[in-house]
Amino acid sequence: MSYAKEAIQAVYAFHETFGNVDVPGMADACNFPHVRLAQGSFTITETREDFIERSKDLKERLEAEGWARTHTESIDVIHEGPDKVHFAIVNKRQHQDGTTYKPFNTFWIVTLQDGKWGIQFRSSYLT
Repeated sequence: MSYAKEAIQAVYAFHETFGNVDVPGMADACNFPHVRLAQGSFTITETREDFIERSKDLKERLEAEGWARTHTESIDVIHEGPDKVHFAIVNKRQHQDGTTYKPFNTFWIVTLQDGKWGIQFRSSYLT
């Protein structure tokens, strides 16, 4: 059985909702507590509601950097098992004209909790 086939749906859901700056949808693609490692520090978000609150200014932050979309160049399964799947992802933030201004690698762990696959850990080289 390929657990990655099920787990990757959470990755797709997060990418789609991020592209629409749909913070509640992004939160729905996650499992909690949710951990993020970026710029040398860990952030732990305990609940869906905390995730939404923490991301309430996401649209303004993205607009300030000139973001129009994020292009996912690749998603590779690194490890998979019945309760978690590790993904290596390459993303590119782009301006409206399609030029890339922030390419970055990221590593996600998608877990199975109470029958739901969701992103529980993200580590990126996004600066």
